Amino acid sequence: MSESTASTAAIEQSMTESGSGDLGLLLDQYRVELTAHSYRMLGAAFEAEDAVQETMMRAWRNFDRFEGRAALRSWLYRIATNVCLDMLSGSQRRARPMDLGSAQSADTFIGEARPETTWIQPMPDASLLSEDGDPAELAEARETVRLAFVAALQYLPPRQRAILILREVLRWKADEVADLLDTTVASVNSALQRARTTLAAEGVGVGETFRPVDEEQRALLARYVEAFERYDLDSLTSLLHQDATLSMPPYELWLEGPDEIRRWMLGHGSGCRGSRLVATVANGSPAFGQYRPGGARGSYEPWALQVIEISAGRITGINSFLDTANLFPLFGLPLRLER
Repeated sequence: MSESTASTAAIEQSMTESGSGDLGLLLDQYRVELTAHSYRMLGAAFEAEDAVQETMMRAWRNFDRFEGRAALRSWLYRIATNVCLDMLSGSQRRARPMDLGSAQSADTFIGEARPETTWIQPMPDASLLSEDGDPAELAEARETVRLAFVAALQYLPPRQRAILILREVLRWKADEVADLLDTTVASVNSALQRARTTLAAEGVGVGETFRPVDEEQRALLARYVEAFERYDLDSLTSLLHQDATLSMPPYELWLEGPDEIRRWMLGHGSGCRGSRLVATVANGSPAFGQYRPGGARGSYEPWALQVIEISAGRITGINSFLDTANLFPLFGLPLRLER
């Protein structure tokens, strides 16, 4: 049975079993992987969700013209990719602070906040990854949503970005990508080569995805939480790689190295003393909702979503996203911690 015939048969079976002909349930089974695809393309959590919603709406409106000529999954990826390309038309490249300039001193004034559209946004693993898959495939998928990888993708022109994601991440064949983008195999192969060259020149930092059952990672994170909450900067900086970074979107300022990070946390960042951390997971990496003291009746108020990058038993990046009003609800984090 061909993929197209199998797809049509699956659709007919699903519609029959649903009784009510619930096309929404049929389409919704692809939501997580389409969200991951859109997120890699756009680099923004809320835009990715908007792109998937638009994809579902277009699929719903045009389903009578689908007719099983291609696999349903391929058809949905065609729609989602075109939605993302439309959204990227005329938009600026999203970035991390490390992409916009050199590391600065802990004495530097933090500066003005830049617009939300400047930054790569974090996204919960639950929105991007299906925990039901093969463990090896899940580990590989986590690697392709790491902040560093998604940021590197943004260096590519949109069509090159789409081609690299479809070929290298999703493992589509060149002729399948050519069909999706209405171009030639030669054009796909040429664009893929240019994309690879660009990514090699930019470099993607080596890091590890989160492995919840890995005892070494769990021990490292436990030490980090203990040191941060006690504000024991000797212990905390001992966990950092010599090239570890601290960034704080929406500000451009970022710091490099344990000494500068320590100076910041004892100076401009000293308001973090007494914070509490609540664990979550973002972009295939461990993450924490950070709450600072000072709320009503001794409560703790949201301050940052920390996405932690690790490698070889050390912390290599502390990415503190300060847009808690939007990010904490996205991650299901409470908007206040009581004492």
